[in-house]
Amino acid sequence: MYVVRYLLICLLFIGISGCGGEKKKGSFKYFRHYQRTFNDLNDKHLEAARRWGIRPVTSEKDFQQQKGKLSGLSSGRYYELDELTHSVPYLVPKAEELLRKIGKNFRDSLDSKGLPDRKIIVTSVLRTAGTVQKLRKKNMNASANSAHVYGTTFDIAYARYKGAAKEETDKLKSVLAEVLQDLRKQKKCFVRYEFKQGCFHVTVR
Repeated sequence: MYVVRYLLICLLFIGISGCGGEKKKGSFKYFRHYQRTFNDLNDKHLEAARRWGIRPVTSEKDFQQQKGKLSGLSSGRYYELDELTHSVPYLVPKAEELLRKIGKNFRDSLDSKGLPDRKIIVTSVLRTAGTVQKLRKKNMNASANSAHVYGTTFDIAYARYKGAAKEETDKLKSVLAEVLQDLRKQKKCFVRYEFKQGCFHVTVR
């Protein structure tokens, strides 16, 4: 009698959590409407960049003169720097602090959801006159009128993560979007979803 009752109780709750208390598979809630949500236009990014950033770097001498206003970046606990071919690894301290916060919040969120520990990948940061010129050879639409030239702005890949397999990326992208939207609602940053570039374009505010 007791065995039958136990089996009935298990059957009753198996659709919710299973007898062992495990979460139902497929219960992960995906973020939706990336482009509709992250639609802060370039003028907003530029306004914030001009307020918090350095003046655009026009030469190596100019870069050396302004270097003291910048924080150097390197791969670490909270983010991985991609191979930077069209930017240099520097941001103003306020933007570097935001980047670290995004990376930390991302890892904390993965842990809270029971997902494997992964790191975001930063694909572009400060652009100088020289790196913009190089970028234009690859992309004719690249412009010097970008928030990247002020050291306030960085791009985070949404389809690649340090240590992640390809099949993990949809969930990781969703978690990253939640983190960015939370900070965006707190008015910590502007964010634009760059579909063709495969990244979130983020400017500190």
